[in-house]
Amino acid sequence: MSHTTLKSGYTELVERLNRFPQGAPPSESLYRILQILFSEPEARLVALLPIKPFTARQASQAWGMDLAAAQKTLDELASRATLVDVEQNGEMVYTLPPPMAGFFEFSMMRLRGDVDQKVLAELYYQYINVEDEFIRALFVNGETQLGRAYVNEPALLEGHTPPHDNALHVLDYERASEVILTATHRGVGICYCRHKMQHLDRACNAPMDICMTFNGSAEALTRHGYARAVDAKEGLDLLQEAYEHNLVQFGENVREGVNFICNCCGCCCEAMIAARRFGILNPVHTTNFLPVIDESVCNGCGKCVTACPVEAMGLVSTNDPHHPHRRKARLNEDVCLGCGVCVRTCQFKGITLRARAERVITPVNSVHRVVMMAIERGNFQNLIFDNRVLWNHRAMAAVLGVVLKLPPVKQILANQQVKSRYLEALISRLSI
Repeated sequence: MSHTTLKSGYTELVERLNRFPQGAPPSESLYRILQILFSEPEARLVALLPIKPFTARQASQAWGMDLAAAQKTLDELASRATLVDVEQNGEMVYTLPPPMAGFFEFSMMRLRGDVDQKVLAELYYQYINVEDEFIRALFVNGETQLGRAYVNEPALLEGHTPPHDNALHVLDYERASEVILTATHRGVGICYCRHKMQHLDRACNAPMDICMTFNGSAEALTRHGYARAVDAKEGLDLLQEAYEHNLVQFGENVREGVNFICNCCGCCCEAMIAARRFGILNPVHTTNFLPVIDESVCNGCGKCVTACPVEAMGLVSTNDPHHPHRRKARLNEDVCLGCGVCVRTCQFKGITLRARAERVITPVNSVHRVVMMAIERGNFQNLIFDNRVLWNHRAMAAVLGVVLKLPPVKQILANQQVKSRYLEALISRLSI
């Protein structure tokens, strides 16, 4: 279809997706993906949904549809994981997730026969790995990014004697294990990235059934069969399996209410590929640690180089005139994620972790992160003035509450985008 000449439900849906900070630049590949995941009437309806979570009654008002019919449509979309439905205070609340991390991944988190997953995988590969605009928009625009790396927790103890200084300085929200232990719900599904690559005969041998969702997202995905419910013990066992396969934990860039942690390989996973392509632009928020190489024990074997998913480790000459072919490992700190995968690969314990000189700041929760991303990407006004369904006072208070805690420069950016005297007055009051 030619999306440039025909105003269709899919065109309207793309416009709706791009009102959110994590957009989806139009392309023929994207339109073909949406045609597989949504019927044209569904696309028209979804295009009218608000950015914030909404109820069936609000959807029925936006659609001009009776409540029972709206409820049936919402439940059908949720059953296909194109909407996320979570019960709050006895009422089901729905959210349209962004493409990533969202309904792109959900469509490949289980084997299914209602869509052609091979065709879908080929289209995802074209849109994300071949075409450039989407991956740049997702991982490069702005300072606040979707995801962050978690530190390999056993690596914190390598090369240190008690009381293990690094272990004392790692905060609870920096530990994937803590996310697993404190989540209200836990789900495990097929790795979207490796599943996609499998259909293209490009997948590696890393475990497939190992990517984790938590809290409300996990409850919804397990209820609809897109993830398998696990307890904390099995979650920790899967985390240990990920460590043993040198997988990097890449999760939602928040401190509270983390919705996902993927266990990523360097060859298949979108986040690691983006980190290699755009490393100096910091597409993935790093941990608060960096590897330190003990050159007195490094023999230049290159195992750490092979293990590094973002090519931050390399081998250079030792410049030893007596051994002209001898090499040693060298770290590029500008692109290092601080994941610690390299630590466990050194059989001589020649790599340890140290704290970064300046701590990496992580948004408090998803509201905080989305507001920051929206301000930096120039669409903050969409969060406040959502003209499909009006915001309630609680949602407005949550968004503006985050704004009032931002640094002055970003408050000014937000005010310029919204051009709201109300917001200007709130920011001015904070400065008095």
